[in-house]
Amino acid sequence: MPSPGGGEPSPSADPAVANRSGTTDPALQARYRRIMRFAARALAQAWWFELVLPRFGLARFAARGRIRRLQRLARRFHALAADLGGLMIKVGQFLSSRLDVLPPEITRELEGLQDEVAPESFARIVAQIERESGIPLDRAFAFFDPTPLAAASLGQAHRARLTPGIAADLGFEEVVVKVLRPGIEQIVEVDLAALRRVGRWLSRVRLVNRRTDAPALVEEFAATSLHEIDYVNEGVNVERFAADFADDPRVGTPTVVWERSTRRVLTLSDVTAIKISDVAALQAAGIDPNAVAAELARATFEQIFVAGFFHADPHPGNIFVTPGPSGGADDWALTFIDFGMMGEITDELRDGLRQFIFAVAARDARGWVAATQRLGVLLPSADTVELERAITALFDRFGGMGVAELTRIDPRELEAFARQFSEVVRTLPFQLPESFLLLIRTVSLISGVTSALNRDFNMWDAVDPFARTLLNGGGASTARSLGREAVAIASALARLPQRVDALATRLDRGELAIRSPEVEQRLRVIDGSVRRTTSAILAAGLLVAGAILRPGDEVLGTALLVAAALPGLHVVSPWRLR
Repeated sequence: MPSPGGGEPSPSADPAVANRSGTTDPALQARYRRIMRFAARALAQAWWFELVLPRFGLARFAARGRIRRLQRLARRFHALAADLGGLMIKVGQFLSSRLDVLPPEITRELEGLQDEVAPESFARIVAQIERESGIPLDRAFAFFDPTPLAAASLGQAHRARLTPGIAADLGFEEVVVKVLRPGIEQIVEVDLAALRRVGRWLSRVRLVNRRTDAPALVEEFAATSLHEIDYVNEGVNVERFAADFADDPRVGTPTVVWERSTRRVLTLSDVTAIKISDVAALQAAGIDPNAVAAELARATFEQIFVAGFFHADPHPGNIFVTPGPSGGADDWALTFIDFGMMGEITDELRDGLRQFIFAVAARDARGWVAATQRLGVLLPSADTVELERAITALFDRFGGMGVAELTRIDPRELEAFARQFSEVVRTLPFQLPESFLLLIRTVSLISGVTSALNRDFNMWDAVDPFARTLLNGGGASTARSLGREAVAIASALARLPQRVDALATRLDRGELAIRSPEVEQRLRVIDGSVRRTTSAILAAGLLVAGAILRPGDEVLGTALLVAAALPGLHVVSPWRLR
């Protein structure tokens, strides 16, 4: 029986693998093993080139081929994901957005990973719908197109027509039916089991766990993925989003047909219209692309800063421009589809974002860094001096520029600045929370769409009305936020005399200590080097003693040689030894 990837025969069920992968299905076990083999090879390669070779003075040799190795690794994963499908494509898309923990050589290679796979056979789709609805397909729908409208890694969509009774009740008959791929839940379960195991491996690697919490990343990804394979959750998201914009004539959504929806089947009104990136079609319909860009940005920031619930996958395929009944140039709406991936803004995140906007609007680098720390992106131990300098330079040089202005800058200047800035960022201990990652993804996608519609469009201008509202104290939540800020400031002022007195006392006693994260990091490196040097001397001594004694006393000599392995591993191993 072939594996889901189609590349190797499925072996007989292995109880050990079944325990780890959570399945006794031979094909799913083969899938699990294939993912784990790829991960083991990738980690072994990284361990050898990034940790072992530098210990033997070959760091320059390892560094020379690093970019090519990373690109080859990303390409191999790209091929694996395209072959296996399922959750692996989502993994590639997730990793391509993790600029906080992955080098650009990997993220660039994964950006092109498309969520398009071979469609499921129509017979299996019919069986899935009938199993979910409990009635034959020809009774559930008056018409059902066997050719899929779109096929993705987790499910596929078909056009259909409602039966007359339901159509009369709802006022429309044309629908799109999303159907979860049969067996995808078991595939997702196996893929997540593999990813969780890899996450545990990475959590034990000191080079990794200093920079990121790999198991937490896996759990973030798992939560998002499990939401995406629950179509009831998506239906609820559609209705919540629609309620948020019920009074906004410029924003529309499909209607959920709950009579024909379950956890594995979601039926929505067909809202297909002009794809938002089709500038020629917009112009042919008499719709100004510049106005569309402005409305898209406005609607996006309305979701983020007012509703606190936003579409986290607003690529051009998920947004239509729907002409109104009058056909006038100003009679149109933005219609969003595919609500499987949504982001939510908590009060704490909203307050941090307010502070972030204030800093951006004022071009205040120090405030920007403070807001980033408040958002939980930077760890408290981060040395932010260099980051503040980089942000100051960024604001001074590029602040307020539109896309058209940026295109007139010498590409070499942009490249040099980007390289310098990325190096500063990568030296800092930070990891993006899931909500913030979805937010960045959303703004990035919207920025790309608006720039395609209008190259002179400036996202700073789109943020400005919301920043003005906040600065003017609009909204009850803003008042609460300002109240909290006032209390915090008053509390700090009240404690100030006591803290100054304590500082003076410590100065008098000679107890004042100054912390420098950079110096502390270097001391940690030196301390690690000393420990490894000690281990190397101990390992060498045991090896020599074992080699000398072994001819006369084989037992003792062998024991000494074996004992040399532990300190020897400490010299070259990335694992944290306690």
